[in-house]
Amino acid sequence: MLDTASLYYRSFYALPASMTAPDGRPHQALRGFLTMLDAFHTTFAPRSIIACWDDDWRPQWRVDLLPSYKTHRVLETTDSGEYVEDEPDALSAQIDALAQLLDASSVARLGWPEFEADDVAATLAAHVPGPVIVISGDRDLVQVVNDANHVQLFLAVNGGMPKWPLLNETAVVERYGVHPRVYVDFAILRGDPSDGIPGVPGIGEKTAAALIQAHTNLDGIIAAAGNDPVKPLTPRIAALLREHTEALRLAQQVATAVTTIPIDIASVMQPQETHVEAIGAIASQWGVERFIPQWLSA
Repeated sequence: MLDTASLYYRSFYALPASMTAPDGRPHQALRGFLTMLDAFHTTFAPRSIIACWDDDWRPQWRVDLLPSYKTHRVLETTDSGEYVEDEPDALSAQIDALAQLLDASSVARLGWPEFEADDVAATLAAHVPGPVIVISGDRDLVQVVNDANHVQLFLAVNGGMPKWPLLNETAVVERYGVHPRVYVDFAILRGDPSDGIPGVPGIGEKTAAALIQAHTNLDGIIAAAGNDPVKPLTPRIAALLREHTEALRLAQQVATAVTTIPIDIASVMQPQETHVEAIGAIASQWGVERFIPQWLSA
């Protein structure tokens, strides 16, 4: 399954805007996404592919818990209270075209009101019979890795797909120093500026990992901070943790992907009807005909 937004954003900013459609509009996000999609299909031969979609990229319930959540990505708030994301016009048009392509193809596109693509992916990962591979450029989804359910994360970082790590539980521990089940605690301790999660001042990745290794999880760390500090809980770090306890509790709720969306799993896993003429028309308009995989419109 695909964390779609993270992948088209990655293509948009990684590839040059000189890649253009016949009418001169940039098409690098479309082109990069389709190339990645075909490579993923060739590499893993999945029985089905689901494109998880951001129906709500900044859910109000998360903002209510943490007002700073994704604040830097808000362009404006409408009269009805909806948030308009600050994204380039050149990307917005390509996102619309990608949605049309996926809806006409054999790949299911799935979003859910009041939830983000991360929540959709996490719910599917928790309930679809494995093996499951989630592909994302967002480390937040490390939390879904689960050996018992055969869920792995293909992390889109560091160059092209051949360099992307495929993470199981052991690989997550080797890479970050913590188990996937406490990755959220690790992330909120160090903070995540890209999501507006502040973290605790002075605690970076190494200290966050050391704290979890010593005290198991956020609950254990907060409990330890109330006692005589012991390594790696110096008096200064213990005081900071006590000061930020409430903020950490709220951030933990915000950063934890929802796994209980009432998705009809059996329906989503059914083969999707393809509309070859629609795919051809969109591909021609955007000049990406040769990047449409044959299997996508079969």
